[in-house]
Amino acid sequence: MPSALPDGEPMPEDGALPRPALAGAAGRPLGFYLHVPYCATRCGYCDFNTYTASELRGSGGALASRDNYADHVVEEIRLARKVLGDDPRPVETVFVGGGTPTLLPAADLVRMLAAVRDEFGLAPGAEITTEANPESVDPGYLADLRAGGFNRISFGMQSARQHVLKILDRTHTPGRPEACVAEARAAGFEHVNLDLIYGTPGETDDDWRASLDAALGAGPDHISAYALIVEEGTQLARRIRRGEVPMTDDDVHADRYLIADERLTAAGFTWYEVSNWATTEAARCRHNELYWTGADWWGAGPGAHSHVGGVRWWNVKHPGAYAQALAEGRSPGAGREILADEDRRVERILLELRLSDGCPLDILAPAGARAAERALADGLLEAGPYGEGRAVLTLRGRLLADAVVRDLVD
Repeated sequence: MPSALPDGEPMPEDGALPRPALAGAAGRPLGFYLHVPYCATRCGYCDFNTYTASELRGSGGALASRDNYADHVVEEIRLARKVLGDDPRPVETVFVGGGTPTLLPAADLVRMLAAVRDEFGLAPGAEITTEANPESVDPGYLADLRAGGFNRISFGMQSARQHVLKILDRTHTPGRPEACVAEARAAGFEHVNLDLIYGTPGETDDDWRASLDAALGAGPDHISAYALIVEEGTQLARRIRRGEVPMTDDDVHADRYLIADERLTAAGFTWYEVSNWATTEAARCRHNELYWTGADWWGAGPGAHSHVGGVRWWNVKHPGAYAQALAEGRSPGAGREILADEDRRVERILLELRLSDGCPLDILAPAGARAAERALADGLLEAGPYGEGRAVLTLRGRLLADAVVRDLVD
Protein backbone atom coordinates (compact mmCIF):
# COMPACT_ATOMS: atom_id res chain seq x y z
CA MET A 1 0.00 0.00 0.00
CA PRO A 2 2.09 2.97 -1.26
CA SER A 3 2.40 5.95 1.06
CA ALA A 4 1.75 8.64 -1.55
CA LEU A 5 -1.80 9.36 -2.70
CA PRO A 6 -2.58 10.63 -6.23
CA ASP A 7 -4.50 13.74 -7.11
CA GLY A 8 -8.14 13.33 -8.02
CA GLU A 9 -11.62 14.77 -7.68
CA PRO A 10 -13.28 14.94 -4.23
CA MET A 11 -14.98 11.80 -2.95
CA PRO A 12 -18.71 12.17 -2.13
CA GLU A 13 -19.25 12.12 1.63
CA ASP A 14 -21.54 9.12 1.36
CA GLY A 15 -19.08 7.29 -0.93
CA ALA A 16 -21.70 6.95 -3.70
CA LEU A 17 -20.49 5.69 -7.07
CA PRO A 18 -21.68 6.87 -10.48
CA ARG A 19 -24.43 4.63 -11.80
CA PRO A 20 -22.36 3.38 -14.80
CA ALA A 21 -19.75 1.96 -12.43
CA LEU A 22 -22.20 -0.72 -11.32
CA ALA A 23 -23.43 -1.56 -14.80
CA GLY A 24 -22.46 -5.11 -15.71
CA ALA A 25 -21.09 -5.75 -12.23
CA ALA A 26 -22.52 -9.26 -12.11
CA GLY A 27 -20.03 -10.32 -14.76
CA ARG A 28 -16.96 -9.11 -12.85
CA PRO A 29 -15.28 -10.75 -9.83
CA LEU A 30 -15.41 -8.83 -6.55
CA GLY A 31 -12.68 -8.89 -3.91
CA PHE A 32 -11.81 -7.08 -0.69
CA TYR A 33 -8.45 -5.75 0.43
CA LEU A 34 -8.24 -4.99 4.16
CA HIS A 35 -5.28 -2.82 5.10
CA VAL A 36 -3.70 -3.03 8.56
CA PRO A 37 -1.24 -0.11 8.80
CA TYR A 38 0.71 -1.12 11.92
CA CYS A 39 4.30 -2.34 12.17
CA ALA A 40 6.49 -3.15 15.17
CA THR A 41 9.46 -1.44 13.48
CA ARG A 42 9.92 0.35 10.16
CA CYS A 43 12.00 -1.50 7.58
CA GLY A 44 14.61 0.73 5.95
CA TYR A 45 13.35 0.07 2.41
CA CYS A 46 9.61 0.40 3.10
CA ASP A 47 7.57 3.21 1.55
CA PHE A 48 4.15 1.75 2.40
CA ASN A 49 1.47 3.55 4.39
CA THR A 50 2.42 2.02 7.73
CA TYR A 51 2.97 3.31 11.27
CA THR A 52 4.92 2.19 14.30
CA ALA A 53 3.67 2.85 17.82
CA SER A 54 6.12 5.72 18.27
CA GLU A 55 4.98 7.35 15.03
CA LEU A 56 1.35 7.27 16.18
CA ARG A 57 1.98 8.42 19.74
CA GLY A 58 0.25 11.77 20.22
CA SER A 59 -1.03 11.70 16.63
CA GLY A 60 -4.66 10.73 16.33
CA GLY A 61 -4.99 9.59 19.92
CA ALA A 62 -7.29 6.68 20.66
CA LEU A 63 -8.72 6.82 17.14
CA ALA A 64 -5.37 5.65 15.72
CA SER A 65 -5.01 2.78 18.21
CA ARG A 66 -4.61 -0.87 17.21
CA ASP A 67 -6.97 -1.85 20.01
CA ASN A 68 -10.15 -0.78 18.21
CA TYR A 69 -8.88 -0.83 14.64
CA ALA A 70 -10.99 -3.83 13.59
CA ASP A 71 -14.12 -1.88 14.57
CA HIS A 72 -13.27 0.82 12.02
CA VAL A 73 -12.64 -1.66 9.22
CA VAL A 74 -15.93 -3.43 9.97
CA GLU A 75 -17.65 -0.06 9.73
CA GLU A 76 -16.16 0.55 6.29
CA ILE A 77 -17.23 -2.91 5.12
CA ARG A 78 -20.78 -1.97 6.14
CA LEU A 79 -20.38 1.28 4.20
CA ALA A 80 -19.34 -0.78 1.16
CA ARG A 81 -22.58 -2.72 1.43
CA LYS A 82 -24.58 0.53 1.40
CA VAL A 83 -22.64 1.95 -1.55
CA LEU A 84 -22.88 -1.21 -3.65
CA GLY A 85 -26.58 -1.51 -2.80
CA ASP A 86 -28.23 -4.66 -4.08
CA ASP A 87 -25.12 -5.86 -5.92
CA PRO A 88 -25.63 -9.64 -5.69
CA ARG A 89 -22.01 -10.73 -6.09
CA PRO A 90 -20.43 -12.83 -3.34
CA VAL A 91 -16.80 -11.97 -2.58
CA GLU A 92 -14.30 -14.23 -4.32
CA THR A 93 -11.10 -13.08 -2.60
CA VAL A 94 -10.17 -11.34 0.64
CA PHE A 95 -6.59 -10.19 1.20
CA VAL A 96 -5.46 -8.73 4.54
CA GLY A 97 -2.25 -6.78 4.02
CA GLY A 98 -0.12 -4.19 5.69
CA GLY A 99 1.88 -3.30 7.55
CA THR A 100 1.85 -6.38 9.68
CA PRO A 101 -1.74 -7.63 9.98
CA THR A 102 -0.69 -10.28 12.48
CA LEU A 103 0.18 -7.62 15.04
CA LEU A 104 -3.57 -7.59 15.65
CA PRO A 105 -5.11 -10.47 17.60
CA ALA A 106 -6.20 -13.32 15.34
CA ALA A 107 -9.75 -12.69 16.57
CA ASP A 108 -9.65 -9.19 15.04
CA LEU A 109 -8.66 -10.50 11.61
CA VAL A 110 -11.36 -13.16 11.84
CA ARG A 111 -13.91 -10.52 12.83
CA MET A 112 -13.06 -8.37 9.81
CA LEU A 113 -13.42 -11.41 7.56
CA ALA A 114 -16.74 -12.25 9.22
CA ALA A 115 -18.01 -8.75 8.38
CA VAL A 116 -17.28 -9.35 4.69
CA ARG A 117 -19.04 -12.71 4.91
CA ASP A 118 -22.05 -11.24 6.75
CA GLU A 119 -22.50 -8.27 4.43
CA PHE A 120 -21.72 -9.85 1.05
CA GLY A 121 -21.30 -13.59 1.42
CA LEU A 122 -18.26 -15.52 0.26
CA ALA A 123 -18.18 -17.42 -3.01
CA PRO A 124 -17.65 -21.19 -2.75
CA GLY A 125 -13.92 -21.80 -2.53
CA ALA A 126 -13.17 -18.12 -1.85
CA GLU A 127 -9.47 -17.37 -1.38
CA ILE A 128 -8.83 -15.77 2.05
CA THR A 129 -5.25 -14.53 2.57
CA THR A 130 -3.35 -12.67 5.22
CA GLU A 131 0.20 -11.43 5.18
CA ALA A 132 2.29 -12.24 8.25
CA ASN A 133 5.64 -11.36 9.75
CA PRO A 134 7.41 -14.60 10.75
CA GLU A 135 8.01 -13.34 14.28
CA SER A 136 4.39 -12.26 14.81
CA VAL A 137 2.72 -15.69 14.66
CA ASP A 138 2.91 -18.99 16.48
CA PRO A 139 1.09 -22.32 16.02
CA GLY A 140 -1.84 -21.25 18.17
CA TYR A 141 -2.29 -17.98 16.27
CA LEU A 142 -2.18 -19.80 12.93
CA ALA A 143 -4.71 -22.38 14.14
CA ASP A 144 -7.06 -19.54 15.15
CA LEU A 145 -6.77 -17.95 11.71
CA ARG A 146 -7.45 -21.23 9.96
CA ALA A 147 -10.45 -21.97 12.17
CA GLY A 148 -11.74 -18.47 11.40
CA GLY A 149 -11.80 -19.06 7.65
CA PHE A 150 -8.35 -18.08 6.35
CA ASN A 151 -6.96 -20.58 3.86
CA ARG A 152 -3.90 -18.83 2.43
CA ILE A 153 -1.01 -17.06 4.17
CA SER A 154 1.95 -15.05 2.89
CA PHE A 155 5.12 -14.77 4.97
CA GLY A 156 7.69 -12.02 4.46
CA MET A 157 10.92 -14.02 4.27
CA GLN A 158 12.95 -11.62 2.08
CA SER A 159 16.28 -13.46 2.58
CA ALA A 160 17.89 -16.40 4.35
CA ARG A 161 21.08 -14.45 5.07
CA GLN A 162 21.42 -12.51 8.32
CA HIS A 163 23.56 -9.71 6.86
CA VAL A 164 21.00 -9.13 4.10
CA LEU A 165 18.14 -9.04 6.60
CA LYS A 166 20.13 -6.52 8.63
CA ILE A 167 20.46 -4.15 5.66
CA LEU A 168 16.70 -4.43 5.14
CA ASP A 169 16.05 -3.84 8.86
CA ARG A 170 14.13 -7.10 9.06
CA THR A 171 13.90 -8.39 12.61
CA HIS A 172 13.19 -12.09 12.10
CA THR A 173 15.95 -14.65 12.36
CA PRO A 174 17.01 -16.85 9.43
CA GLY A 175 15.12 -20.13 9.54
CA ARG A 176 12.01 -18.70 11.17
CA PRO A 177 10.05 -18.22 7.89
CA GLU A 178 10.72 -21.82 6.93
CA ALA A 179 9.44 -22.96 10.33
CA CYS A 180 6.33 -20.82 9.78
CA VAL A 181 5.54 -22.70 6.58
CA ALA A 182 5.56 -25.99 8.51
CA GLU A 183 3.38 -24.48 11.25
CA ALA A 184 0.91 -23.11 8.68
CA ARG A 185 0.68 -26.51 6.99
CA ALA A 186 0.10 -28.15 10.37
CA ALA A 187 -2.68 -25.65 11.06
CA GLY A 188 -4.38 -26.68 7.81
CA PHE A 189 -3.50 -23.85 5.44
CA GLU A 190 -3.98 -25.01 1.87
CA HIS A 191 -1.74 -22.41 0.25
CA VAL A 192 1.42 -20.75 1.59
CA ASN A 193 3.52 -18.04 -0.05
CA LEU A 194 7.01 -16.80 0.76
CA ASP A 195 8.04 -13.30 -0.32
CA LEU A 196 11.67 -12.82 -1.33
CA ILE A 197 13.65 -9.68 -2.24
CA TYR A 198 16.75 -9.70 -4.44
CA GLY A 199 19.30 -6.99 -5.14
CA THR A 200 19.83 -5.83 -1.55
CA PRO A 201 23.13 -3.93 -1.18
CA GLY A 202 25.79 -6.41 -0.08
CA GLU A 203 23.89 -9.48 -1.30
CA THR A 204 25.88 -11.87 -3.51
CA ASP A 205 24.69 -14.36 -6.08
CA ASP A 206 25.45 -17.12 -3.58
CA ASP A 207 23.38 -15.33 -0.92
CA TRP A 208 20.48 -15.20 -3.36
CA ARG A 209 20.83 -18.86 -4.28
CA ALA A 210 20.86 -19.77 -0.58
CA SER A 211 17.65 -17.78 -0.04
CA LEU A 212 15.93 -19.51 -2.96
CA ASP A 213 17.07 -22.93 -1.77
CA ALA A 214 15.88 -22.23 1.77
CA ALA A 215 12.50 -21.04 0.51
CA LEU A 216 12.07 -24.06 -1.74
CA GLY A 217 13.13 -26.40 1.04
CA ALA A 218 10.35 -25.06 3.24
CA GLY A 219 7.69 -26.42 0.87
CA PRO A 220 5.47 -23.45 -0.04
CA ASP A 221 3.35 -23.69 -3.17
CA HIS A 222 3.89 -20.05 -4.15
CA ILE A 223 6.96 -17.80 -4.17
CA SER A 224 7.10 -14.10 -4.99
CA ALA A 225 10.51 -12.62 -5.83
CA TYR A 226 10.82 -8.86 -6.17
CA ALA A 227 13.78 -6.68 -7.12
CA LEU A 228 14.56 -4.22 -4.35
CA ILE A 229 13.34 -0.76 -5.28
CA VAL A 230 15.01 2.03 -3.33
CA GLU A 231 12.27 4.58 -2.72
CA GLU A 232 13.09 8.23 -2.06
CA GLY A 233 12.48 9.26 1.52
CA THR A 234 13.30 5.86 3.00
CA GLN A 235 16.11 5.16 5.44
CA LEU A 236 17.81 2.90 2.88
CA ALA A 237 17.79 5.68 0.27
CA ARG A 238 19.45 8.00 2.77
CA ARG A 239 22.10 5.39 3.60
CA ILE A 240 22.90 4.88 -0.08
CA ARG A 241 23.08 8.64 -0.64
CA ARG A 242 25.56 8.95 2.25
CA GLY A 243 27.67 6.16 0.74
CA GLU A 244 27.14 3.79 3.67
CA VAL A 245 25.91 0.97 1.40
CA PRO A 246 26.26 0.53 -2.38
CA MET A 247 23.44 0.80 -4.89
CA THR A 248 22.68 -2.41 -6.79
CA ASP A 249 22.68 -1.93 -10.56
CA ASP A 250 20.18 -3.22 -13.10
CA ASP A 251 22.55 -5.87 -14.49
CA VAL A 252 22.76 -7.50 -11.05
CA HIS A 253 18.96 -7.44 -10.78
CA ALA A 254 18.73 -9.16 -14.17
CA ASP A 255 21.23 -11.84 -13.15
CA ARG A 256 19.34 -12.51 -9.92
CA TYR A 257 16.05 -12.79 -11.80
CA LEU A 258 17.54 -15.38 -14.14
CA ILE A 259 18.87 -17.33 -11.17
CA ALA A 260 15.41 -17.25 -9.57
CA ASP A 261 13.60 -18.38 -12.68
CA GLU A 262 16.06 -21.23 -13.26
CA ARG A 263 15.93 -22.45 -9.65
CA LEU A 264 12.16 -22.14 -9.32
CA THR A 265 11.41 -23.75 -12.68
CA ALA A 266 13.69 -26.68 -11.86
CA ALA A 267 11.78 -27.13 -8.60
CA GLY A 268 8.42 -27.42 -10.38
CA PHE A 269 7.25 -23.82 -10.10
CA THR A 270 5.82 -21.97 -13.12
CA TRP A 271 5.83 -18.22 -13.57
CA TYR A 272 2.39 -16.69 -14.11
CA GLU A 273 3.28 -13.05 -13.47
CA VAL A 274 6.72 -11.49 -13.88
CA SER A 275 7.48 -11.66 -10.13
CA ASN A 276 5.34 -14.64 -9.12
CA TRP A 277 5.70 -18.40 -9.42
CA ALA A 278 3.31 -21.18 -8.33
CA THR A 279 3.37 -24.98 -8.30
CA THR A 280 -0.14 -25.30 -9.73
CA GLU A 281 -2.85 -23.05 -11.13
CA ALA A 282 -4.74 -23.45 -7.85
CA ALA A 283 -1.72 -22.11 -5.98
CA ARG A 284 -1.73 -18.79 -7.82
CA CYS A 285 -2.77 -15.71 -5.87
CA ARG A 286 -6.28 -15.17 -7.17
CA HIS A 287 -6.57 -11.84 -5.38
CA ASN A 288 -3.60 -10.39 -7.23
CA GLU A 289 -4.96 -11.81 -10.48
CA LEU A 290 -8.10 -9.81 -9.77
CA TYR A 291 -5.96 -6.63 -9.70
CA TRP A 292 -3.99 -7.54 -12.81
CA THR A 293 -7.10 -8.27 -14.88
CA GLY A 294 -9.02 -5.11 -13.91
CA ALA A 295 -11.78 -6.72 -11.84
CA ASP A 296 -13.53 -4.98 -8.91
CA TRP A 297 -12.20 -4.68 -5.38
CA TRP A 298 -12.96 -2.60 -2.32
CA GLY A 299 -9.96 -1.53 -0.28
CA ALA A 300 -10.78 -0.85 3.38
CA GLY A 301 -8.34 0.88 5.72
CA PRO A 302 -6.14 4.00 5.76
CA GLY A 303 -4.66 4.72 2.34
CA ALA A 304 -6.36 1.69 0.77
CA HIS A 305 -7.24 1.90 -2.93
CA SER A 306 -10.43 0.57 -4.53
CA HIS A 307 -11.73 0.02 -8.05
CA VAL A 308 -15.27 -0.66 -9.21
CA GLY A 309 -16.36 -0.44 -12.83
CA GLY A 310 -13.77 2.07 -13.96
CA VAL A 311 -13.94 4.26 -10.83
CA ARG A 312 -10.83 4.25 -8.67
CA TRP A 313 -10.65 5.88 -5.25
CA TRP A 314 -8.34 5.99 -2.25
CA ASN A 315 -8.79 6.54 1.46
CA VAL A 316 -7.19 9.12 3.72
CA LYS A 317 -3.78 7.93 4.89
CA HIS A 318 -3.69 8.44 8.65
CA PRO A 319 -5.45 5.93 10.93
CA GLY A 320 -6.81 8.75 13.09
CA ALA A 321 -8.31 10.65 10.13
CA TYR A 322 -9.68 7.39 8.76
CA ALA A 323 -11.40 6.51 12.03
CA GLN A 324 -12.71 10.07 12.46
CA ALA A 325 -14.41 10.03 9.05
CA LEU A 326 -16.20 6.77 9.80
CA ALA A 327 -17.19 7.97 13.29
CA GLU A 328 -18.84 10.99 11.65
CA GLY A 329 -20.71 8.84 9.14
CA ARG A 330 -18.55 9.96 6.21
CA SER A 331 -16.71 7.96 3.61
CA PRO A 332 -12.99 7.85 4.43
CA GLY A 333 -12.27 8.40 0.73
CA ALA A 334 -9.74 11.16 0.05
CA GLY A 335 -10.31 11.36 -3.70
CA ARG A 336 -11.24 9.44 -6.79
CA GLU A 337 -10.85 9.33 -10.55
CA ILE A 338 -13.19 8.07 -13.24
CA LEU A 339 -11.12 6.25 -15.82
CA ALA A 340 -11.71 7.07 -19.46
CA ASP A 341 -11.80 4.24 -21.99
CA GLU A 342 -8.26 5.10 -23.10
CA ASP A 343 -7.01 4.99 -19.50
CA ARG A 344 -8.49 1.53 -19.06
CA ARG A 345 -6.99 0.32 -22.34
CA VAL A 346 -3.53 1.50 -21.32
CA GLU A 347 -3.87 -0.09 -17.88
CA ARG A 348 -4.83 -3.40 -19.47
CA ILE A 349 -1.61 -3.38 -21.45
CA LEU A 350 0.48 -2.32 -18.44
CA LEU A 351 -0.88 -5.10 -16.25
CA GLU A 352 -1.82 -7.96 -18.55
CA LEU A 353 1.48 -7.96 -20.42
CA ARG A 354 3.15 -8.98 -17.16
CA LEU A 355 1.03 -12.15 -17.05
CA SER A 356 1.98 -15.46 -18.62
CA ASP A 357 -1.20 -15.23 -20.72
CA GLY A 358 -0.11 -11.82 -22.03
CA CYS A 359 -2.42 -9.18 -23.41
CA PRO A 360 -4.60 -9.26 -26.55
CA LEU A 361 -3.02 -7.70 -29.60
CA ASP A 362 -6.32 -6.18 -30.65
CA ILE A 363 -6.21 -3.66 -27.80
CA LEU A 364 -2.96 -2.15 -29.11
CA ALA A 365 -3.00 1.12 -31.03
CA PRO A 366 -1.29 1.09 -34.45
CA ALA A 367 2.01 2.34 -33.00
CA GLY A 368 1.80 -0.28 -30.26
CA ALA A 369 1.12 -3.02 -32.80
CA ARG A 370 4.22 -1.99 -34.75
CA ALA A 371 6.21 -2.05 -31.49
CA ALA A 372 4.91 -5.56 -30.84
CA GLU A 373 6.18 -6.67 -34.23
CA ARG A 374 9.62 -5.26 -33.41
CA ALA A 375 9.57 -6.92 -29.98
CA LEU A 376 8.72 -10.23 -31.64
CA ALA A 377 11.63 -9.85 -34.05
CA ASP A 378 13.93 -8.94 -31.13
CA GLY A 379 12.95 -12.05 -29.17
CA LEU A 380 11.09 -10.13 -26.46
CA LEU A 381 7.68 -11.64 -27.30
CA GLU A 382 6.80 -15.27 -27.88
CA ALA A 383 6.29 -16.26 -31.51
CA GLY A 384 3.59 -18.89 -30.91
CA PRO A 385 1.13 -17.01 -28.72
CA TYR A 386 1.80 -13.86 -30.75
CA GLY A 387 0.41 -15.61 -33.80
CA GLU A 388 -2.64 -16.55 -31.77
CA GLY A 389 -3.50 -12.95 -31.09
CA ARG A 390 -1.69 -12.23 -27.82
CA ALA A 391 1.54 -10.53 -26.80
CA VAL A 392 3.37 -12.79 -24.34
CA LEU A 393 6.79 -11.98 -22.88
CA THR A 394 9.73 -14.33 -23.40
CA LEU A 395 12.21 -14.81 -20.57
CA ARG A 396 14.35 -12.05 -22.08
CA GLY A 397 11.23 -9.95 -22.46
CA ARG A 398 10.49 -10.35 -18.76
CA LEU A 399 13.89 -8.84 -17.98
CA LEU A 400 12.93 -5.81 -20.08
CA ALA A 401 9.22 -5.81 -19.26
CA ASP A 402 9.01 -2.12 -18.35
CA ALA A 403 10.61 -1.08 -21.64
CA VAL A 404 8.39 -3.43 -23.69
CA VAL A 405 5.29 -2.08 -21.97
CA ARG A 406 6.29 1.51 -22.66
CA ASP A 407 6.58 0.73 -26.36
CA LEU A 408 3.30 -1.17 -26.57
CA VAL A 409 1.18 1.52 -24.89
CA ASP A 410 2.05 4.10 -27.57
